[in-house]
Amino acid sequence: MILNITEAASHQIKEMLKEEGSSDVRLRFGVKGGGCSGLSYAMGFEDEINEELDLTEESNGIPVVINRQDAAIIEGTTIDFKQNMMGGGFTIDNPNAIVSCGCGSSFKTATNAGSPDPNC
Repeated sequence: MILNITEAASHQIKEMLKEEGSSDVRLRFGVKGGGCSGLSYAMGFEDEINEELDLTEESNGIPVVINRQDAAIIEGTTIDFKQNMMGGGFTIDNPNAIVSCGCGSSFKTATNAGSPDPNC
């Protein structure tokens, strides 16, 4: 399994999926260039899948689509949802990240440094 979604994150994502209103919607998780460390996570909803470019799986009841190019970079990543006095938010634990920025949304791996955003 490429992506692990905790129980707390699954509950939050299911609530968000209800708002999307389509039974074909999946969580799309991946990587894009930019951020302080060179790569940043991309998470959203998708109802179209390209069989040649995308992988699909299910984690904790959540249908997930991942671009094949991103699979090695995010292999073994866990998405969690933490609630605190300031509200709540998703946290991402990627065992492949060797450097992460302070907010945890930007990273680089040993094999992929991406392109850091000079304005960060």
